[in-house]
Amino acid sequence: MSSKAADLAGPGIGNYEDLEKILPLDYSSALSRRETQKAIFAVKRFIEDNLCKELNLLMVTVPLIVDIASGVNDMLDRDGSRTPIQFHIRNDYDKHPVDAQIVQAATKWKRVALKEFGMRPGEGLCTDMRAVRKDYFLDHDHSVYVDQWDWERAITSDQRDLDFLKEIVGKIWKVLVEAELYAQDLFPELKNEKYPNLPEKLTFLHAEELLRMYPQLPRKQRETAILQQYPALFIVGIGYPLEDGYPHEMRAADYDDWVTETKGPDGRPLHGLNGDILVWNHVTRRRHELSSMGIRVNAESLKKQLELSHQLDFLKFPYHQAIVKNEIPLSIGGGIGQSRTLMLLLRKAHLGEVTVSVWPQILKEICAKKNIHVLE
Repeated sequence: MSSKAADLAGPGIGNYEDLEKILPLDYSSALSRRETQKAIFAVKRFIEDNLCKELNLLMVTVPLIVDIASGVNDMLDRDGSRTPIQFHIRNDYDKHPVDAQIVQAATKWKRVALKEFGMRPGEGLCTDMRAVRKDYFLDHDHSVYVDQWDWERAITSDQRDLDFLKEIVGKIWKVLVEAELYAQDLFPELKNEKYPNLPEKLTFLHAEELLRMYPQLPRKQRETAILQQYPALFIVGIGYPLEDGYPHEMRAADYDDWVTETKGPDGRPLHGLNGDILVWNHVTRRRHELSSMGIRVNAESLKKQLELSHQLDFLKFPYHQAIVKNEIPLSIGGGIGQSRTLMLLLRKAHLGEVTVSVWPQILKEICAKKNIHVLE
């Protein structure tokens, strides 16, 4: 595998020797374990309430398990490297069995749910989503257990453009900036000159522009480099092959629209109506992804992306047929990592300080040496 291909293969650092060198040497949690739990639930409620207010969303329940035959599970990418956990339900002595999967994200389910809940353009839903992603390398900010504010909002066809995408991203950013100030009002010890607050302004940059700025660097290193200049960034256009022949990162072909053509500031053609919010984490001194989101595929872009991904057979699934037949709303949506966000706002060095998951013994030993106490 080439270095560029390896860089696209998935998240994580890759080995624990590197991780031990990367985790901070001078770390001390600003909050005790009990204070941390109080802060988690207070900040979580603040973000949920204000996200719903800013985007006109309704909190709804969300599945942990889905039927394989529905095609509604999120594959996360299109190269088959991250597969969901699946199991057979023998139900009624195998007379009426169900083959099921644990969700990796609720991306497709949410869009169908917009129709089920009768959401009109400008209305949407938000979920307190739980998932399992078994193919991650477990490091300081990747866990098998995933929690997100997974949200979706119905839109009109004329809102399928970059201006509307940026408007919605701006509203989300406003909530995150205010949540940090709210946390610090409750726990003043979180204010620390070593760890500057999030900037009020979020910078927007297309993945193609980023490649032109750092043509010799692989993706993660490009992100790290640009975050030194802009510590809060939305990278637009993730999934379509760039000038070097590689996408900035793999995206599944059947949720975000990464094929639609747009134009850059210089008038050159670009692609994609999606992107990621990245920030510089001053505690870990590393890039830190908070959210992945985008305008969703319509019938035309779905077919194009499935063709480019050699996955036209997906059109047999009910979910994909519903898009082709315009039976479910056009939408915009995304996932905001709960533990990722709380880790950042509460000045934590490891995801395990704000969420309970499973970690290999070697990682727990490394963390203990670094004064990082993961929850078990």
